[in-house]
Amino acid sequence: MAKATVTDFRVDEADRVQGACASRADFSALKADFPVLSRTVHGRRVVYLDSASSAQRPQSVLDAMDAYYQTTHANVHRGVYAMAEEADRLYEAARVAVGRFIGAPDPAHEVVFTKNATEAINLVAATWARANLRRGDVVLLTDMEHHANIVPWLMLAEEHGIVLRWIAVDDEYRLDLSDLDHLVDGVKLVACTTMSNVLGTITPFSRIAEAAHRAGALVLADGAQSVPHLPTDVGQLGCDFLAFSAHKMLGPTGIGVLWGRRELLEEMPPFLGGGGMIRDVRHDGFTANVLPWKFEAGTPPIAEAVGFGAAVSYLERVGLAAIRAHEVELTAYALGTLAERFGDDIRVFGPSGTAERGGVLSLAYRDVHPHDLAQVLDQAGVCVRAGHHCAKPLMRRLGVTATARASLYLYNDESDVDALADALAEAGSLFG
Repeated sequence: MAKATVTDFRVDEADRVQGACASRADFSALKADFPVLSRTVHGRRVVYLDSASSAQRPQSVLDAMDAYYQTTHANVHRGVYAMAEEADRLYEAARVAVGRFIGAPDPAHEVVFTKNATEAINLVAATWARANLRRGDVVLLTDMEHHANIVPWLMLAEEHGIVLRWIAVDDEYRLDLSDLDHLVDGVKLVACTTMSNVLGTITPFSRIAEAAHRAGALVLADGAQSVPHLPTDVGQLGCDFLAFSAHKMLGPTGIGVLWGRRELLEEMPPFLGGGGMIRDVRHDGFTANVLPWKFEAGTPPIAEAVGFGAAVSYLERVGLAAIRAHEVELTAYALGTLAERFGDDIRVFGPSGTAERGGVLSLAYRDVHPHDLAQVLDQAGVCVRAGHHCAKPLMRRLGVTATARASLYLYNDESDVDALADALAEAGSLFG
């Protein structure tokens, strides 16, 4: 199977066709791998369209975690008995699997398990940034950022006087990079999402990273929305740090990743203190452990790491290029269906072209409040998220306080989109 191009995280049409290793029928069959999708809600089959918030888990992930607890559980990096050593091997094998999934050159040392992407970004802010940024230094963000990639920097601005600069969103729901070289001038760090969790916009990340590096800045990628959906290679992406979460990519909650270039991680001070992250402790000080355990204080999420590794294996069996191709096709179908059935009554925020967006559909439907809309859709078994999606600055830019967001993943198909449209029609009849 040909690997899709990941430059700027965009997959062009040729790659889309070449990368389609699974047919539409194959993707429809994937539903059977996810037990929760066989249940009903309010007497209707569940139509899960909230994967941008948290994805569902296939049976293989559930089985891997069950097997770990039933046959192997022991704390890691502490015991010398057989079962503890088995737990060590499973935990570290998961780290290497996740690292290879993102093209990490040295996964055994560069992949740090965190609680989630939010903690990964906070780790960079609390360690690298505190050690290297001084009052007046500039961090460049974008209007598309999730609060997880805003608040840590606001906290640092308040505490240490760093300055935040912002890349605006244009009227086509893209980042305005018309003056990129000026924007990165004098910047110490660029912290940017790779895909908007509200607009679905795939950002031209490699272009931003190249400009940032020319200006002498480091680059942090918030990959929470893109890593589950697009082929990822940290080298091609051009980032220095990458943060993402397992629960958005078929894995369990409670575990995420900070990937960083080894030389940067080596220089950074520890994040949290405690057992596991030290080599020696004295009355007058301590010596930190080597990578990656320097950043993993206390008992880590062991079963969750095992599940994370199983999730990565599942995604690799399906193929990220094929997943991307499926989502492009399904997103096009959704945009066309909603436009055909609802015309000007519905507004979908985000780029119109599927090549530059993921399967996130943030909706405004007539003048129905998104929370009311989500509750009515729920009565039809359709699960969408309503709210500001932890992106209040972007909501203000869009001129709304909230949207209803339907988000697609590999287990969705056209029948799910049709169910969404039918439920919207029911809502339209209800609200008049």
